[in-house]
Amino acid sequence: MLPALILALAALGSALLRLWAYRAQLLEMARVLEETPPESNLRLTVRTFGMAPRRLCRAVNQRLEEGRQLRLETQKREQELKYTMACISHDIRTPLAGAMGYLQLLEEDPERQTEYLDIVRERLEKLEELLEELFLYTRLQGGSLPLECETTAALPPLWDALAEFYPQLEAAGVEPKLRFDREDMTVWASPEALGRVYRNLIANALRHGGGGLTISGQDQTISFSNELPPGPRPDPERLFDRFYQSSPDRAAGGAGLGLSIVRELMERMGGQASAQIMGNELQISLRLSALEPPAK
Repeated sequence: MLPALILALAALGSALLRLWAYRAQLLEMARVLEETPPESNLRLTVRTFGMAPRRLCRAVNQRLEEGRQLRLETQKREQELKYTMACISHDIRTPLAGAMGYLQLLEEDPERQTEYLDIVRERLEKLEELLEELFLYTRLQGGSLPLECETTAALPPLWDALAEFYPQLEAAGVEPKLRFDREDMTVWASPEALGRVYRNLIANALRHGGGGLTISGQDQTISFSNELPPGPRPDPERLFDRFYQSSPDRAAGGAGLGLSIVRELMERMGGQASAQIMGNELQISLRLSALEPPAK
């Protein structure tokens, strides 16, 4: 009887010691959680044996990591929002301030009315273009712009875009070189969206290029190539990021959304847009699908 009692007491003592160790460990974990700042990367550790405390420790650490990632993502989005608002404010304020300035000059020098009114009209048209670009990008990001894709000829929207930009191309002394292995290329796309993609790429070449424009097509791929101007070279990996400008002064005009819209529209049509620099030329390629992409 006595040996059995001793064994029972020993087992009870061992259980009490384990319970005390568990209690001490839980209190230590609670203290660490209470004293650690929310932004800390500290992780809990467990010194007691047994699966339960270790499982609890892993679960708490996982939640801590999820909370940290959520805070980092929130901070990133807040920074992006601040940057976005700064870019939008700058891009809208620039043509608006120019128009207001020439209106003031018009009041002081009415004899140059025609000249000043033409400049004011140009600034307001630029502002309208910026607002349209921002509105389109917002609708694309919000998923409120449905695209009706179909098998369509790839080149007629390009001819329309080139005709639309003829005055700007002529003024810039740019005569596009067209090189296509076939002119009956068909793709799965929205004709309206494809035309917008072409117009954005032509506008990008005029605004940021160093002269010249070559448009070529082969095997469901249409490429726009233009010489790079002197100065900082764009980063092909970031070229389609919203508000990206290779020059920090943003003096070339535009909201920096044209190529972002190109990428969004291409992906919505089941295609891809990519960029690369070859020598002194920037080439932007559109890879289009010949058939309707499989549903995801």
